[in-house]
Amino acid sequence: MITPDEVKRRAIPFDSLRSTTEAFIDYCLPESKPKFNYALIGPGVSQSPEQPVNLREPHGFQVGGVSMPHGKTNPAHMHFTCEVFICTRGTWRIEWGFNPEVSCAEIGDGDIVSVPTWLYRGFTNIGVDDAFMFTALGGDNAGGVLWGPTAIAAAQRRGVYLTSDHRMVDTTRGAAAPAQAELFEPMTADEIAALRVWRPDQMAGRIVRFSDLRWSQHGFLDSMLPGCGAQLAAAVGLGIVEDRDQQAPVTNAHGLSIEWLRIPPGGCVSRHRIEEKQVLITRRGSVALTIDTSAGPLTRTLVGTETGWDSFSVPRGEWRSLRNHGDGDALLLVMTAGDARKRITWDEGVQRRAAAAGWVHDAGGFVAPRSYVERAQK
Repeated sequence: MITPDEVKRRAIPFDSLRSTTEAFIDYCLPESKPKFNYALIGPGVSQSPEQPVNLREPHGFQVGGVSMPHGKTNPAHMHFTCEVFICTRGTWRIEWGFNPEVSCAEIGDGDIVSVPTWLYRGFTNIGVDDAFMFTALGGDNAGGVLWGPTAIAAAQRRGVYLTSDHRMVDTTRGAAAPAQAELFEPMTADEIAALRVWRPDQMAGRIVRFSDLRWSQHGFLDSMLPGCGAQLAAAVGLGIVEDRDQQAPVTNAHGLSIEWLRIPPGGCVSRHRIEEKQVLITRRGSVALTIDTSAGPLTRTLVGTETGWDSFSVPRGEWRSLRNHGDGDALLLVMTAGDARKRITWDEGVQRRAAAAGWVHDAGGFVAPRSYVERAQK
């Protein structure tokens, strides 16, 4: 069972985040700086040994963040596991392709975009100066980052070199330029041209607009119980939703699932546990997260505002509950490890209350009318 000290370690208040502006070689480019890179969970793909990380524990996926002033650009780069952008403030232009045409799409508050692997991508802040995106990378080892040849050449013209072992060497600070044989070798134009082309209409299917979310009234076994009322909207992968009619718009394997959770004022998600690690990010409102610890139940308040979003990493198998103490709907981003569908274990008292109200799980683990399920029993 988790200890109170472990609960404290796994809480990530937004004001505890620490960034670096020198995570990658683009820190020297006028069109890219300053760019603030954050690593909340897992080391990410930063090429700077100075990158601060809030929680290094492996989760099966990694959570980061990025912010930059209006008009600044993150140049073309590639990842070998999934990269998901979740906008929590401002407006961003997501760019991809670069072979040689560039395609783009805009995302705003609450929008999520899953960028395919083996595809050059970049992004530009076209909104407010302190725009922010959370990022998710699949796997505990995302395989690093592969920079496009244009970005590498632009950095070299300003005296910053990337070596084959991914060290950044800045000659403007007195370092000696690496030998040619030591330099990182970017992909050639022919190699880039051989990559799959993603048309804008194809990429549109990987953008989950907040305005288009389908909210489930039966997302949890307790959703219809008095004092509960939480709703789920699937975004990426097979998550924790217990509504058989819910399906995420983006379904391919990512190493994690992503769902939005909405809790009405005074509502809750009752005591439950799951066997996978889970990260909660409070997008809006004030939510009390209560976890059973070795010293008894312990409650942490997670707050989401216009400019800050508290996070918490819930260990696998621990009992937890959530309650909205605010005056309006609370909104949380739920990231859960694994590509398989996750099964929730509910407190026995919750199961009894749900059954009394006419709701149980069917054999597939989905919420169903008790009368139908019992009718089918042998």
